[in-house]
Amino acid sequence: MDTRNVIAAISLSAAVIILYSLFFQPDPAIIKQNLAEQKKIENNTDTPSLDKNENFAKLSRADALKENDRIQFENGSVVGSISLKGAAIDDLTFKEYNVELNGSDKITLLSPRNVEDGYLIESGFVSTNKNIDVPDASTVWKVSGNKRLTNNSPVKLTWSNSQDITFEKYISLDDQFLFTVKEKIINASDKSYNFYSYGQIIRNKLPEISGFYILHEGFLSVLDDQLIEEDYDDIQEKKFTQTAQEGFVAISDKFWVTSVIPPKGKEFKTTFDYKNKFRANYISTKGIEVKANSSIEEKIQIIVAAKRVNVIDGYAESLNINKFDLAIDWGFMYFITKPLFFVLDYFFKLLGNYGLAIIAVTVCIRLAFFPLANFSFKSMGKMKLLAPEMANLKTLHKDDKMALQKAMMALYKREKVNPMSGCLPILVQIPVFFALYKVLFVTIEMRHMPFYGWIHDLSDRDPTSLFNIFGLIPWDPPSFLLIGAWPIIMGITMFIQQKLNPTPPDPIQAKIFMFFPLFLTVILAPFPAGLVIYWSFNNIFTMIQQYIVQRKMTIKTT
Repeated sequence: MDTRNVIAAISLSAAVIILYSLFFQPDPAIIKQNLAEQKKIENNTDTPSLDKNENFAKLSRADALKENDRIQFENGSVVGSISLKGAAIDDLTFKEYNVELNGSDKITLLSPRNVEDGYLIESGFVSTNKNIDVPDASTVWKVSGNKRLTNNSPVKLTWSNSQDITFEKYISLDDQFLFTVKEKIINASDKSYNFYSYGQIIRNKLPEISGFYILHEGFLSVLDDQLIEEDYDDIQEKKFTQTAQEGFVAISDKFWVTSVIPPKGKEFKTTFDYKNKFRANYISTKGIEVKANSSIEEKIQIIVAAKRVNVIDGYAESLNINKFDLAIDWGFMYFITKPLFFVLDYFFKLLGNYGLAIIAVTVCIRLAFFPLANFSFKSMGKMKLLAPEMANLKTLHKDDKMALQKAMMALYKREKVNPMSGCLPILVQIPVFFALYKVLFVTIEMRHMPFYGWIHDLSDRDPTSLFNIFGLIPWDPPSFLLIGAWPIIMGITMFIQQKLNPTPPDPIQAKIFMFFPLFLTVILAPFPAGLVIYWSFNNIFTMIQQYIVQRKMTIKTT
């Protein structure tokens, strides 16, 4: 190993560490202050606790739904019910989404608390005054008036305690995924009391998650312009607590989100924790005084939605929820992934198929990088034309590597050739490639969308396999042998494209490059079919452009 390279690597690493500590590492004083503030929040006893000892016998989902009286709700997007015991939204099914591609079972997201995988939302008021009865998970509410919730008919729930205080809930549902809950306290007594509003999402157990690094699944919040993402395992180890003036609290799945938006303009404390179940909640930090013979009202919004882009963006705008669009995990390349989705969606509406939309986007990307690719292909064409002269140099300096390198560099300089220019278009396209992968992976719009032939879901892998001759042999290969037709097409196009490039001067490097298409075929086989289709057509368009450029150069040289 060259000692100079080792010294250079160590020096560069040291420089990165020093620059990071000088310009990017947070000030220790700020870290200490933030920790002190968080500890102060956790130890704050001015607000009541939402911790309760709840012991419920575990039931099947069907039995749990029959256990208590319920208010049924339905609109064009969701169907379910609200339990009158606890007034919890704990039964919700998406009407437009199936569990399996060709199945009839719909996606059910929410379930009652006494089901093993219970998942629910509840809201209300608590108090630091232990002498006041407030409604909790065991409280049975009464329905006043309409007993079925639709987007045209809200419902009213009431409950009164022995201290002449009545609690009311007015629940309305829009035509998609939004529940609006107006909570009212009517104090008919001759005393004044303080109450704190809260909302919380409870999930009994860890759900099945993708567990893939490009997607966040778990606790999600935006608090005063700060995006908070906490994984389930992180919260199992340590509770998260933070105060804010505005924001939302949510639990996010790959395609679904359950969120609570606190009352506007009032400070609240957000907590993510795990105590035999996962909880994401908010509670107001300042009590609301309800004077004798008076009333107060709070309004919260609850969104339990399929993460369609137009739906999430629509709620973010119409309800003025700061950064609610980040409920869809666009990633750190947000500035590429989200615009790329809109381009794909435009071509989908134009062409009627997301596969065709991906091909159209591929054409647009090729056109955008056309000048850069032309420059690269001209350089590679020159490299190919210089191959005989480079072979002569190798023969001439076969025993002197330093002299060979100097002679080759002189040749490159004289002919104005940059051997690295061929890599530039690939490097530039890598962010676009990963952005498209992200879009295909996280957007529900791509879920269960077909292409032509055997591709019935562009967001899933090619289901065929070379090892059963693409279905001709009645055998289901294991997942690691599912190397489908489209990955093979991609590998072949990459191999042909490689043949148009100049052969690397190093024989070992040439062999590595020869096996590279096979390597990528195996690696990309489990990727979404839409991504492999993009890469295949990108290779085809690249070959056409490269062939035309190099053919013209050959004619000109001759």
